[in-house]
Amino acid sequence: MVPRHDLSDQVALRIGLASRQLTGVGLSDWMAILIRATGLPLTPQRLGRLRLKRLRQASRGRFARFSDDELRAVIALLRGHGVDIRQSVPRPVAYDATDMPGSIRIACASNRGDRIDGPFGTCERFLIYQVSAHEQRLIDVRDVPDLSDAEDKHVARANMICDCHVLCALTIGGPATAKVVKAGMHPVKVGVPRPAPELIAEFQQVLESTPPPWLMKIMEASARETWNRRQAFSEEH
Repeated sequence: MVPRHDLSDQVALRIGLASRQLTGVGLSDWMAILIRATGLPLTPQRLGRLRLKRLRQASRGRFARFSDDELRAVIALLRGHGVDIRQSVPRPVAYDATDMPGSIRIACASNRGDRIDGPFGTCERFLIYQVSAHEQRLIDVRDVPDLSDAEDKHVARANMICDCHVLCALTIGGPATAKVVKAGMHPVKVGVPRPAPELIAEFQQVLESTPPPWLMKIMEASARETWNRRQAFSEEH
């Protein structure tokens, strides 16, 4: 089993499959080499930037018996080529800005399927749901690009979802929380992986009963935005 190091399911699978190509190299040695080659945390973005020369250097001679083609096959697995665990990621449904008055928009940090199973700072994508008391609709799936050149990765991630009212993530640190709040979102740390529709159903129950003040404020602002859009649409037509 691959040591976790807070790995996402997808990264752990890639590393495990790649290790099978390295006959005679123990898993702990393989992990040490990989960490030297890419640094921590081990993310799809870091694995995607790994090059053959760097992998050989990090191996400190341990990979001398492997050909370049064999190591390129290892790197291809690390990059996810031929590794697909995203089959269950649901497709977004069409949404118009005037739909679902009073609804809120929730971003879910995800690595696999429709699950909230990614930390805010390392998740591979955000699932964007529009949510009212009586309907939940996945309206977008936003894959996180390579942010290695971003001045502030947390700010860059927050900007990806700044049209949302709530962020649900497996974990989120203090500095990231401050930046998410500054971007206008209320962060929710779920702690354990769970399906997004399941958690959103709980939000719906709260929306239908007695929302807390912070959520009521979001609902009122969303209702005003929808009303303004409908008025603008009516005036134009």
